[in-house]
Amino acid sequence: MVNDKEVDRGKRRFLIAATSAVGGVATVGVAIPFIASMLPSERAKAAGAPVKFDISKVEPGMLVTVQWRGKPVWVIHRTPQMLATLQLHNNRLRDPNSNEPQQPPYCKNPTRSIKPEYMIAVGICTHLGCVPTYRPDINGAGLPHPWEGGFLCPCHGSLYDLACRVFKDVPAPLNLVVPPHKYLTDTMIKIGEDA
Repeated sequence: MVNDKEVDRGKRRFLIAATSAVGGVATVGVAIPFIASMLPSERAKAAGAPVKFDISKVEPGMLVTVQWRGKPVWVIHRTPQMLATLQLHNNRLRDPNSNEPQQPPYCKNPTRSIKPEYMIAVGICTHLGCVPTYRPDINGAGLPHPWEGGFLCPCHGSLYDLACRVFKDVPAPLNLVVPPHKYLTDTMIKIGEDA
Protein backbone atom coordinates (compact mmCIF):
# COMPACT_ATOMS: atom_id res chain seq x y z
CA MET A 1 0.00 0.00 0.00
CA VAL A 2 2.75 2.41 0.72
CA ASN A 3 4.06 1.92 -2.83
CA ASP A 4 0.65 2.73 -4.32
CA LYS A 5 0.56 6.11 -2.55
CA GLU A 6 4.05 6.96 -3.74
CA VAL A 7 3.12 6.04 -7.30
CA ASP A 8 -0.02 8.17 -7.08
CA ARG A 9 1.99 11.17 -5.83
CA GLY A 10 4.43 10.78 -8.68
CA LYS A 11 1.62 10.59 -11.21
CA ARG A 12 -0.05 13.57 -9.59
CA ARG A 13 3.11 15.67 -9.79
CA PHE A 14 3.61 14.67 -13.40
CA LEU A 15 0.03 15.55 -14.33
CA ILE A 16 0.21 18.91 -12.53
CA ALA A 17 3.49 19.77 -14.25
CA ALA A 18 2.19 18.64 -17.66
CA THR A 19 -1.07 20.55 -17.24
CA SER A 20 0.81 23.69 -16.10
CA ALA A 21 3.17 23.48 -19.07
CA VAL A 22 0.30 23.04 -21.57
CA GLY A 23 -1.63 25.89 -19.88
CA GLY A 24 1.44 28.13 -20.05
CA VAL A 25 1.97 27.39 -23.75
CA ALA A 26 -1.72 28.06 -24.43
CA THR A 27 -1.56 31.37 -22.52
CA VAL A 28 1.48 32.48 -24.53
CA GLY A 29 -0.23 31.34 -27.75
CA VAL A 30 -3.27 33.50 -26.97
CA ALA A 31 -1.28 36.48 -25.62
CA ILE A 32 1.00 36.92 -28.63
CA PRO A 33 -1.75 37.69 -31.18
CA PHE A 34 -3.59 39.81 -28.61
CA ILE A 35 -0.52 41.94 -27.91
CA ALA A 36 0.35 42.08 -31.63
CA SER A 37 -3.15 43.41 -32.37
CA MET A 38 -2.43 46.45 -30.19
CA LEU A 39 0.62 47.44 -32.23
CA PRO A 40 0.03 49.83 -35.15
CA SER A 41 -0.23 48.27 -38.59
CA GLU A 42 2.16 49.12 -41.40
CA ARG A 43 -0.66 51.11 -43.00
CA ALA A 44 -1.17 53.10 -39.79
CA LYS A 45 2.56 53.75 -39.51
CA ALA A 46 2.65 54.96 -43.11
CA ALA A 47 -0.37 57.25 -42.54
CA GLY A 48 1.49 59.13 -39.80
CA ALA A 49 4.85 59.12 -41.53
CA PRO A 50 6.44 62.28 -42.89
CA VAL A 51 5.75 63.08 -46.56
CA LYS A 52 8.29 64.37 -49.08
CA PHE A 53 7.19 66.78 -51.78
CA ASP A 54 9.01 68.46 -54.67
CA ILE A 55 8.01 72.14 -54.54
CA SER A 56 9.60 72.88 -57.93
CA LYS A 57 6.34 71.56 -59.45
CA VAL A 58 4.34 74.41 -57.88
CA GLU A 59 4.19 77.41 -60.19
CA PRO A 60 3.98 80.98 -58.78
CA GLY A 61 0.46 81.75 -57.56
CA MET A 62 -0.47 78.05 -57.52
CA LEU A 63 -1.74 75.90 -54.64
CA VAL A 64 -1.08 72.14 -54.51
CA THR A 65 -2.60 69.78 -51.94
CA VAL A 66 -0.52 67.01 -50.35
CA GLN A 67 -2.00 64.36 -48.03
CA TRP A 68 -0.33 63.98 -44.61
CA ARG A 69 -1.89 62.03 -41.73
CA GLY A 70 -5.17 61.98 -43.66
CA LYS A 71 -5.28 65.78 -43.81
CA PRO A 72 -4.95 68.11 -46.77
CA VAL A 73 -1.74 70.10 -46.55
CA TRP A 74 -1.44 73.06 -48.86
CA VAL A 75 1.76 74.08 -50.56
CA ILE A 76 1.30 77.59 -51.94
CA HIS A 77 3.89 79.31 -54.11
CA ARG A 78 3.32 82.98 -53.33
CA THR A 79 4.33 85.61 -55.84
CA PRO A 80 6.14 88.83 -54.82
CA GLN A 81 2.81 90.65 -55.28
CA MET A 82 1.08 88.23 -52.91
CA LEU A 83 3.81 88.69 -50.31
CA ALA A 84 3.50 92.48 -50.60
CA THR A 85 -0.17 92.30 -49.57
CA LEU A 86 0.47 90.49 -46.26
CA GLN A 87 1.14 93.66 -44.26
CA LEU A 88 -1.78 95.64 -45.75
CA HIS A 89 -4.48 94.18 -43.50
CA ASN A 90 -2.83 93.38 -40.13
CA ASN A 91 -5.40 95.56 -38.35
CA ARG A 92 -8.19 93.31 -39.73
CA LEU A 93 -6.63 90.05 -38.50
CA ARG A 94 -7.42 88.27 -35.24
CA ASP A 95 -3.80 87.12 -34.62
CA PRO A 96 -1.56 89.05 -37.07
CA ASN A 97 1.67 88.23 -35.20
CA SER A 98 0.86 84.51 -34.89
CA ASN A 99 1.00 84.54 -31.10
CA GLU A 100 -1.22 81.46 -30.84
CA PRO A 101 0.83 78.25 -31.16
CA GLN A 102 -0.62 77.26 -34.55
CA GLN A 103 2.83 77.02 -36.14
CA PRO A 104 6.31 75.79 -35.22
CA PRO A 105 8.59 78.46 -33.71
CA TYR A 106 10.58 78.73 -36.95
CA CYS A 107 7.40 79.88 -38.75
CA LYS A 108 6.39 82.55 -36.24
CA ASN A 109 7.12 85.44 -38.59
CA PRO A 110 5.07 87.75 -40.87
CA THR A 111 4.96 85.15 -43.68
CA ARG A 112 4.45 82.13 -41.35
CA SER A 113 6.99 80.19 -43.38
CA ILE A 114 10.63 79.16 -43.63
CA LYS A 115 10.97 80.55 -47.16
CA PRO A 116 8.63 83.53 -47.69
CA GLU A 117 7.52 82.43 -51.16
CA TYR A 118 6.29 79.01 -49.96
CA MET A 119 3.41 78.66 -47.52
CA ILE A 120 2.80 75.21 -46.00
CA ALA A 121 -0.48 74.88 -44.06
CA VAL A 122 -3.05 72.28 -43.06
CA GLY A 123 -6.09 73.15 -45.17
CA ILE A 124 -8.73 72.62 -42.48
CA CYS A 125 -10.74 75.53 -41.07
CA THR A 126 -10.19 76.01 -37.35
CA HIS A 127 -13.91 76.55 -36.80
CA LEU A 128 -15.60 73.24 -37.65
CA GLY A 129 -13.12 71.47 -39.92
CA CYS A 130 -14.32 72.42 -43.40
CA VAL A 131 -11.81 72.90 -46.21
CA PRO A 132 -11.52 76.55 -47.25
CA THR A 133 -11.32 77.45 -50.93
CA TYR A 134 -8.33 79.24 -52.41
CA ARG A 135 -9.33 82.72 -53.57
CA PRO A 136 -6.17 84.47 -54.81
CA ASP A 137 -8.22 86.92 -56.90
CA ILE A 138 -8.13 90.50 -55.69
CA ASN A 139 -11.54 91.96 -54.80
CA GLY A 140 -13.33 88.94 -56.32
CA ALA A 141 -17.09 88.51 -56.38
CA GLY A 142 -18.63 87.45 -53.07
CA LEU A 143 -15.59 88.56 -51.08
CA PRO A 144 -15.25 91.48 -48.65
CA HIS A 145 -13.76 94.71 -49.91
CA PRO A 146 -10.84 95.23 -49.82
CA TRP A 147 -9.70 91.66 -50.53
CA GLU A 148 -6.02 91.04 -51.25
CA GLY A 149 -6.38 87.29 -51.81
CA GLY A 150 -6.59 84.37 -49.42
CA PHE A 151 -9.03 81.66 -48.40
CA LEU A 152 -12.79 81.55 -47.85
CA CYS A 153 -14.41 78.76 -45.83
CA PRO A 154 -17.61 77.80 -47.66
CA CYS A 155 -19.29 76.39 -44.54
CA HIS A 156 -19.56 79.47 -42.31
CA GLY A 157 -17.68 82.26 -44.09
CA SER A 158 -14.38 82.33 -42.20
CA LEU A 159 -11.66 84.23 -44.04
CA TYR A 160 -7.88 83.72 -44.05
CA ASP A 161 -5.18 85.75 -45.76
CA LEU A 162 -2.35 84.38 -47.91
CA ALA A 163 -0.33 83.61 -44.76
CA CYS A 164 -3.32 81.56 -43.52
CA ARG A 165 -4.05 84.07 -40.74
CA VAL A 166 -7.69 84.41 -39.74
CA PHE A 167 -9.60 87.67 -40.05
CA LYS A 168 -11.54 89.24 -37.17
CA ASP A 169 -15.32 88.86 -36.83
CA VAL A 170 -15.53 85.41 -38.47
CA PRO A 171 -16.43 82.08 -36.79
CA ALA A 172 -12.90 80.59 -36.96
CA PRO A 173 -11.00 81.29 -33.73
CA LEU A 174 -7.42 80.58 -34.86
CA ASN A 175 -5.02 80.83 -37.78
CA LEU A 176 -4.65 77.70 -39.90
CA VAL A 177 -2.13 75.18 -38.59
CA VAL A 178 1.36 75.17 -40.07
CA PRO A 179 2.63 71.59 -39.79
CA PRO A 180 6.20 70.77 -38.84
CA HIS A 181 8.30 70.69 -42.00
CA LYS A 182 11.83 71.17 -43.24
CA TYR A 183 13.69 71.69 -46.49
CA LEU A 184 15.82 68.72 -47.53
CA THR A 185 17.09 70.62 -50.58
CA ASP A 186 16.12 73.89 -52.27
CA THR A 187 13.22 72.12 -53.97
CA MET A 188 12.36 69.17 -51.67
CA ILE A 189 10.39 69.54 -48.42
CA LYS A 190 9.53 66.98 -45.80
CA ILE A 191 6.19 67.56 -44.10
CA GLY A 192 5.76 66.08 -40.64
CA GLU A 193 9.33 66.47 -39.43
CA ASP A 194 11.01 69.50 -37.89
CA ALA A 195 14.30 70.95 -39.06
